[in-house]
Amino acid sequence: MEVHRVQALAESGLSQVPPQYIQPTPSLRTTSSSSSSSSSVPLIDLSSSSSLLRHIPAACKDWGAFQLVNHGVPDRLLDSIRSVGLGFFGSPIESRETFACDPRRPASEGYGSKMLSKSDGVLDWRDYFDHHTLPLSRRDPDRWPDFPPNYREVIVEYSEHMKVLAQKLLGIISRSLGLGDEYIQDAVGEVYQNITISYYPACPQPELVIGLQPHSDMGVITLLVQDDVGGLEVLKDGEWVLVEPLKDAIVVILADQMEIISNGQYISAQHRATVNTNRARLSVATFYDPSKSRKIFPAPKLVKEGSPARYREVVYGDYVSSWYSTGPDGRRNLDALLIQP
Repeated sequence: MEVHRVQALAESGLSQVPPQYIQPTPSLRTTSSSSSSSSSVPLIDLSSSSSLLRHIPAACKDWGAFQLVNHGVPDRLLDSIRSVGLGFFGSPIESRETFACDPRRPASEGYGSKMLSKSDGVLDWRDYFDHHTLPLSRRDPDRWPDFPPNYREVIVEYSEHMKVLAQKLLGIISRSLGLGDEYIQDAVGEVYQNITISYYPACPQPELVIGLQPHSDMGVITLLVQDDVGGLEVLKDGEWVLVEPLKDAIVVILADQMEIISNGQYISAQHRATVNTNRARLSVATFYDPSKSRKIFPAPKLVKEGSPARYREVVYGDYVSSWYSTGPDGRRNLDALLIQP
């Protein structure tokens, strides 16, 4: 099965985008950014405990996303994860290909370019490396690059810091819903964590392509680090709002299982990634998900008279299979679970 790397295409000097990457016009029609919109993704200081339970609920209800500062993750580690990512994608393609994932298997670990196994559909303008980091039974650093030399050590350290931060955020979010501090973490069960480094090459016709299709994430919460090249956008009130890159900030994105557990009080954020003509962009997303056998359903305390259950119970593995079979199309997979659409 022949695999086309987007980075190789971009570096070949082509002046026109191949047709399999060209998006339908409606996909890109309603673009705006924070520079042209009165809205901007909320910025929250995790060290300010007095305001957390006021600002986080509003961000979760209205946006399903926010930027986090003073989060406790060392700045030098954020620099390191970006540096090793750039080191990998800056290495010879022959070296990168030794860590290629199986393009026929969705969600397989390794170096990839195409997220779905089905042959139809427009392709994203993106290459990536996906690491299976938690639980430890899934972790096999031999499957990760050993260049730059500290690559594997950085991924392990980053994984641990992201786990601690995700658990802290889940506790705050759970408490803000009137649930016990541990409710959401207990609902998730054993955490499955993936870390995906995405590389979006510069593109000769950026208005025709998309770096990553509009979608909401499958799991519970996503923690994302950007570089200084803008491209991440969140959908708010029918407009795409640019998440301005802030050095050492972490973007928090609520995912579909969070919306189910909160019975729709908090929303999973639709988001996408755009590209530009002049500069490549790199981002690092850490996904915090349930195990495939976990059953997810609205918290019973949030289901009451006047607020009936909005979503059907779902086995998370079934949800993942549906997502990969239908593709990332907005919130279609979550909406399919609505009891009363």
